Amino acid sequence: MTKFKRIFFIVTDGLGIGEEPRSEEFGDKGANSFFHASEVLPLNIPNWKKLGICEIAKIAGHNARNKNPLAYMARIQEMSNGKDTITGHWEMMGIYTKVPNPLFIEKGFPKELIQKLEEAFDGRKIIGNRNASGTQILDELGRQHIEKGDIIIYTSPDSTLQIIGDENTLGVQKLTEYGKKARAICSSKPEWNVARIITRPFVEENGKFIRTFNRHDFPNKPTARILLEDLVEKGVEVIGVGKINDIFTGVGISKNYGPASDDENMDVAINIAASNSTNQLVFVNLVQFDSHYGHRRNPVGYSENISRLDIKLGKLINAMREDDLLIMTSDHGNDPTYKGTEHTREYLPLTVFSKSFKKPKVLGTLQGLGTAGNIVAKNFNVPLLQTGEDIFDKLV
Repeated sequence: MTKFKRIFFIVTDGLGIGEEPRSEEFGDKGANSFFHASEVLPLNIPNWKKLGICEIAKIAGHNARNKNPLAYMARIQEMSNGKDTITGHWEMMGIYTKVPNPLFIEKGFPKELIQKLEEAFDGRKIIGNRNASGTQILDELGRQHIEKGDIIIYTSPDSTLQIIGDENTLGVQKLTEYGKKARAICSSKPEWNVARIITRPFVEENGKFIRTFNRHDFPNKPTARILLEDLVEKGVEVIGVGKINDIFTGVGISKNYGPASDDENMDVAINIAASNSTNQLVFVNLVQFDSHYGHRRNPVGYSENISRLDIKLGKLINAMREDDLLIMTSDHGNDPTYKGTEHTREYLPLTVFSKSFKKPKVLGTLQGLGTAGNIVAKNFNVPLLQTGEDIFDKLV
């Protein structure tokens, strides 16, 4: 018998809480996404503070202890050899990444790959082809793309190949077609096999190029069986919200919402919580910490997004039933004050809340993001994961 009828599993994409033992190995010594954002703009997070976030994460200007947190709190050290979205989410669901996917930061993509892509893209010329900020390269080359039909390709500090296209002159359908073709080409050779192909649609408004939420991710398919498959087989409805469906290529997803803004994605979870549904995992990705504020090194926006999340968090908790469970964690860090524009390897927060808990406490440091997944697995009586610890029986 399941203890909780519904589990709301929220991933704050790109929100880390400080340097962990492998941070220096990844070039991220001193990174702390949460704390450094709070230094730039104070956080307004009364709900998360009541749950106990200050017991595991440092916040500027806050020294008071919470002797009676409302949630079980812990910090997690990732097991896998990476610091990206796919690696983090896959570890949550049971996959350990030993060898990271290839990066093309220094020289861009090789000539042979570019030629293959140009052939697949109806003979269009590829421009860009370097490690860049998506907004900057769009500002630089967007006009050429619109006027000549050339396709903008770029990469990031993640293992990605990103394709930019105008919704009006190229169209989302054609851009998506190119994304699928690029995925097949990159997957054909290990040395080209980036973790994600991302299509980035944009529109022109008043002379400015604005990216839309019609982006689409084409990641590698999971390399092993994942928890989501076991849940669906067990009869649990798995609802993916935001990027979740893309991250797992639809594997183990019963119903999909998104992508959309973090506020909209939280609203989906809140509406489900307020409904009479049962036997569900509601799996939500909040991407804007990463995409809008971390990569763009915007600590003010990052801090504001945390405070907006806290408002939604309060609404979600109010809508939850006694037999509901909330799990919140992150896939990697993305310190908005750190050097460069890439992800940061950090400790990751774990918040576990239910209105039925009698006396929650701080659980210290845990190994593996599969720890969060194992709470779900144990609750619905499916096999446990090897990518984390089993803390389910401590949740009383």
